[in-house]
Amino acid sequence: QVQLVESGGGSVQAGGSLRLSCRASGNVDSTTSMAWFRQAPGQEREGIAGIHSWVGRTYYADSVKGRFTISQDRGKNTVSLDMFNLKPEDTATYTCAAGMRWNGYTRLFPTEFEHWGPGSQVTVSS
Repeated sequence: QVQLVESGGGSVQAGGSLRLSCRASGNVDSTTSMAWFRQAPGQEREGIAGIHSWVGRTYYADSVKGRFTISQDRGKNTVSLDMFNLKPEDTATYTCAAGMRWNGYTRLFPTEFEHWGPGSQVTVSS
C-alpha cells in the first residue's frame, strides 16, 4: 500500500503562485507515475499534471499548460506542483495520485491511479 499526503494549498489572489507538495510513503516502488488531479464543486475530476518515472515524461492538461510545472524528487518520495499565474477557475480541491497503469503519453484518467491523497484546497480570488 502507498500513502500520500498533500501540503501547500491555500488561498491566493489571481495572478499569484502556490506550490503543492505530495509525500509518498509505504510501497512506493510499486508505482511508476504520480499525478495531480483537481475537482471543483459540481465538476468532474480533472487530471492536470502527471509525471512518469520510467519513460521520463510529463503531461499537462491544456487548462494548466504553461502555468503549472510538475516535478519529482524520488530520493524524498515527493512530487510537487508549482502553480503560477493562478486564475479563479483554478479554484478546486487538488489531489495527489500514484499508480502503475498510466503510460506517460496520454491524458490522465482517475482509473489509472490506485493510490490517492486526501486532497488540499486551493482558492483563487479575483
